[in-house]
Amino acid sequence: MNSNYDVIIVGGGAAGVFSAINTAKNNQHLNIAILEKTTQLLSKVKVSGGGRCNVTHACFEPKELVKFYPRGSKELLGAFYQFQPTDTINWFKERNVELKTEIDGRMFPVTDNSQTIIDCFTNELTKYNIDIFYNTKVEHISKNHQEFELITNQNSFKTTKLLITTGGFNKLEHYQFITQLGITIEPPTPSLFTFNLPNNPITELQGIATPAKVKLLGTKFEEQGALLITHWGMSGPVILKLSAWASKVLNEKNYEFDFMINWLLDKKDDDLNEIYQLNKQHYGSKKVINQFEFGLPKKLAAYLINKAGIGDDDKWADVSKKQLNKLTETLLRDTYHSSGKTTFKSEFVSCGGVKLNEINFKTMESKKIPNLYFAGEVLDVDALTGGFNFQAAWTTGWIAGQELAK
Repeated sequence: MNSNYDVIIVGGGAAGVFSAINTAKNNQHLNIAILEKTTQLLSKVKVSGGGRCNVTHACFEPKELVKFYPRGSKELLGAFYQFQPTDTINWFKERNVELKTEIDGRMFPVTDNSQTIIDCFTNELTKYNIDIFYNTKVEHISKNHQEFELITNQNSFKTTKLLITTGGFNKLEHYQFITQLGITIEPPTPSLFTFNLPNNPITELQGIATPAKVKLLGTKFEEQGALLITHWGMSGPVILKLSAWASKVLNEKNYEFDFMINWLLDKKDDDLNEIYQLNKQHYGSKKVINQFEFGLPKKLAAYLINKAGIGDDDKWADVSKKQLNKLTETLLRDTYHSSGKTTFKSEFVSCGGVKLNEINFKTMESKKIPNLYFAGEVLDVDALTGGFNFQAAWTTGWIAGQELAK
């Protein structure tokens, strides 16, 4: 069995496979191998987007695109000028895979089937005779002169150029085969998770979704968007965005923190006071719960009214100033304590990984070790949901592929 290669790629996920194909396309004289520790390639691609594969996002201006990356935005800016979603669309189109854009900007194959993407990649791997070794876990890497030696559970391999695309790990010790080379790893922490509210009565409203603004108290972090109440706490895009941006801060707090919700995005204290006075004048005999025109879901409105100390039968004429002040606080500054985190079940993203200032993002080569490259989520890069993590994988994998082919 051949164990000497011009290029070896460790990890058969999105970044690794994409890089292998682009390396081979640019230099068909190279012997290239992918070492994959599991029984199959592209496992995340398979299940992404509920099995449809959220390939990328319809955001075509690099300065806007980087805003979706809590970590890596500065480094990816230049990288996206080399290869961005337009290039991704064209790359697949050249291989007869058409993508479509949904109303929220996410892009999927028109077949709505991730197998379309996998088949495209598999055909390219076969076309370029790229060797794939399954069930092959790298246990140790050393470099002697110009050559890397990789010891795996199956065999030893040698190569002059090495690309690591193993994805992110949730424990620091899993990066040991990288740190033993002298590469620095930012400790991993979860990047997308929901807020846990054990025994909080608001969880009885599970399933209700509404726009809201959420702020993490004691920090600068604040986001606006759809909030979903669940049986364990709070989720939805606004919570997931916050968890991503504040990932390291919340980890330091051991996931014990307070956050504040503004349920009425376009209202201020004075606006509410004016509405209260008008309601007292014109709807004094009506129950507050029946004359509450703030656009909130009915059950949520009732919950917030009750939380402010106003009963189901209380009328506008009878509500005290103290109760109205409490109602304002509840609508605009509703505070909760989150205890522990709940992983967002359909995501796999953690932050942490190879320290970004040790990588040249023009080439994806290590600044410490010549001919050692990194791409994809093994880097300390992560993004919000919507195809952005895959785009980072395509971009860094493509750049690495240009260099590996030289």
